[in-house]
Amino acid sequence: MGEYTNVRVALEDRVAILTIDHPPVNAFNHATLNDLDAALDELIANDQVKVIIITGAGEFAFVAGADINEIAAVKDAAEAREFILKGQGVFNKIEACPKPVIAAINAVALGGGLELAMACHIRILADRARLGQPESNLGIIPGWGGTQRLPRIVGAAKAIELILTGDPINAQEAYRLGLANKVVPAGQVLAEAKGLAKKLAAKSRLTNEAALEAILGGLKLSLSEGLRLEADQFGKLIGSHDTQEGVSAFLQKRQPRFTDN
Repeated sequence: MGEYTNVRVALEDRVAILTIDHPPVNAFNHATLNDLDAALDELIANDQVKVIIITGAGEFAFVAGADINEIAAVKDAAEAREFILKGQGVFNKIEACPKPVIAAINAVALGGGLELAMACHIRILADRARLGQPESNLGIIPGWGGTQRLPRIVGAAKAIELILTGDPINAQEAYRLGLANKVVPAGQVLAEAKGLAKKLAAKSRLTNEAALEAILGGLKLSLSEGLRLEADQFGKLIGSHDTQEGVSAFLQKRQPRFTDN
């Protein structure tokens, strides 16, 4: 793996743990965003990695948002657009990742931190976590996907409320709204994420990829088009070693031994 300044990567069997480590609150500056982008490229290309966990270092934040000093230094609309498109590109890469990406949200996830979490496929929250899009308090709006992903997850009315007020919500409310898959005690977030990641890593890579493509691709299509996409992805699996192994294992009442082929 490459060497990064503000990101740490650890590999445990077939699971990669990508930790954003930019004290004190893991704010996104250009360097951190570039590190995250480069680390993602490596992990996506690494055939030994089947699942990615993204988390934050320390006790105070998953990611507390973008670096306000860098936002203050933006001079004009063209520079602002470049800054926004860079972040959107990185988060789009996470959402489009063919490998499951789990956000292990250990503490505060605000602004860009929540936008990062929403780009991940699954979100596990500590019970002390607080989530929000507070950009309106700075006279700006979310720019790294908040205005688009949040209403798709919680509905337009609630997203409008959260974005216009800038008010944060706690982990329990996030779970109620569908922003969290699970809420666990603070000290158990990473362990919970690792347990889930290992379960997903035991599945066939081909199945994970096909399911993500059908689900995420289908969300951008009409129902009839999405159903055709589902049929196409199902068809691609038939004839693969792993499909044959999965069916045989079921009929023989044993655990399948997938080889990702």
